[in-house]
Amino acid sequence: MRAKARVAVVPQEDKPLVIEEVDLPDPGPNQVIVKQFASGICHSQIHQLHRPRSGPVILGHESTGIVMKAGSNVGHVTEGDSVLVTWVPRDAENAGAPPERATLEVSLGLAVSQNVFTWADHTVADEQYVVKVDSKLKMDVTAIIGCAVITGAGAIICTADVQEGESVAIFGVGGVGLSAVAAARKVGASKIIAVDIADEKLEFAAKFGATHFVNAAKEDPIQAIHNITAHEGKYTFLQQPVSGVDYAFDCIGIRQTMEQIVPACRTGHFGVCKGGTGVLVGVPGTPVELSALDILLNEKSFIGSFGGSTSPGRDIPTFVKWYQDGDLDLDAMVTARYSLDQINEAVSALKRGEIAGRAIVEF
Repeated sequence: MRAKARVAVVPQEDKPLVIEEVDLPDPGPNQVIVKQFASGICHSQIHQLHRPRSGPVILGHESTGIVMKAGSNVGHVTEGDSVLVTWVPRDAENAGAPPERATLEVSLGLAVSQNVFTWADHTVADEQYVVKVDSKLKMDVTAIIGCAVITGAGAIICTADVQEGESVAIFGVGGVGLSAVAAARKVGASKIIAVDIADEKLEFAAKFGATHFVNAAKEDPIQAIHNITAHEGKYTFLQQPVSGVDYAFDCIGIRQTMEQIVPACRTGHFGVCKGGTGVLVGVPGTPVELSALDILLNEKSFIGSFGGSTSPGRDIPTFVKWYQDGDLDLDAMVTARYSLDQINEAVSALKRGEIAGRAIVEF
């Protein structure tokens, strides 16, 4: 008997999501059907809701669940296994072929996903997007590991490889930014500067390890960061004191913050060490303008971090252990819970900036 699923579907037109009940197809040779416990609600999906589309779309890309069926070629999980679903291939280096993007026949036509869909009580996914976890793992708040955590924490430990004693600034302390804050604390960063425009979010970031706080709505965040991070006795090519963070992470992706992270980075100590690195983590919606002279004279860098540069099969067990050891407080990070029938309410709350940490849908 085919599994039935209740799925949130985005119509082709600019209308609210609708919940449909559909029959899932039997899994292909490289696919897995997962009965889901919870799914995260990621801000990047707000961008998808506003993009032009040629047909219906199915969203969601981080969840927890249990395997109901596995295809004939699937060997790393079997029926009854507890799993996390993510949108990043778990072992791309050794995959024989690119993973298959999930699609689903709904009443509005063929609905497409961006790799996976998890706003559904059951899903079908390529086995590359499914990672086995301990059956005793708490399966509600851990749903956000598959995107928020791997993206934010991964940017710290995989993309930037932040070392003990280095300084970081994190622009935007929602679910991704808070994961970056927690990871920076875990690796021993000396100064962890949270930057946001809401005092309550900055206060919340303190729970995860932020040491300094900048409200960008009340002061210039670049100047504030340089004031916090003066390096006495070190001078730039222009004989100015060295200041700024070793790494600045933009977990938002708007033009203003993308253009602030490089100026917030540490200026180079001429003839001694290079300047800092701006790391783009949030999904950008616009082009940016950067100062080539700042990058040249201070030997700064501007790099991207897509999915935290993670390999989920390798890195998700690390983040699960952080949670189990109390180093990654996902119970505190999940600040809102919704049912699938409340998906439009959840999306609206996220758009209005009402979610302090991360929201999940529970099935």
